[in-house]
Amino acid sequence: MPESIDINVDVGEGIGNESLLMPYISSCNIACGGHAGDFETMKTVVGLAKQHRVKIGAHPSFPDKVHFGRKKMDMPCVALYTSIKNQITDLVTVLKEAHIQLHHVKPHGALYNLAAVDEKVANVVVEVMKGLMLRAKLYVPYNSVIAEVAKKNNIPITYEAFADRNYNEDLTLVSRTEKKALIEDVEVMFEHVYSVLSSEKIKTISGKLINIKAETFCVHGDNPKAVSLISGLSKRLESKGVKIR
Repeated sequence: MPESIDINVDVGEGIGNESLLMPYISSCNIACGGHAGDFETMKTVVGLAKQHRVKIGAHPSFPDKVHFGRKKMDMPCVALYTSIKNQITDLVTVLKEAHIQLHHVKPHGALYNLAAVDEKVANVVVEVMKGLMLRAKLYVPYNSVIAEVAKKNNIPITYEAFADRNYNEDLTLVSRTEKKALIEDVEVMFEHVYSVLSSEKIKTISGKLINIKAETFCVHGDNPKAVSLISGLSKRLESKGVKIR
């Protein structure tokens, strides 16, 4: 059982709840123009993260604000590379002004899900990090294609699991089109996370226990109950002696 874990949340996506979330989390993923966000939102959220000593990551996505980056786009590798690179570079520019180092990169939505299973897309993400010579970690799903590609290219990884999402038996996330995709009860969420921490197993939507590893857990910032879920999860973990850091 680990003494501490990281809780991350997606922010800068236009919800405006960042000031309420920051006290309960240890890292954040800032939208940098692909699915949401612009220089003003990045500056605002970076300021809040700095104030609360929350580690900052870039949250690039397919360039698709209409579908919030949650729809797969068929893009040439060069175009996708350029888009991801520009998004991360924009956030790094803001961070330099604030004298903060980029801690990690975590793709968003459809890009995250596709990179987990598609070697071509995974390679694009990893090549961006190599090209920018980022001294940053890559948040990835356990046993995913992008995890293996990153390791082969000496990119440091952090295994991530989703606290507010249900899983299929192949460790993919249950589609948001399904009724039970989201976990919206804090007790269920705590049991979901605690199972991973205590036994390195996650209960799938079918009830089966599957091996998994995670050092960071994500709660989506656009979840209407995000603040109460994250605060409740943090308090329950700390009551079990697990610190958030």
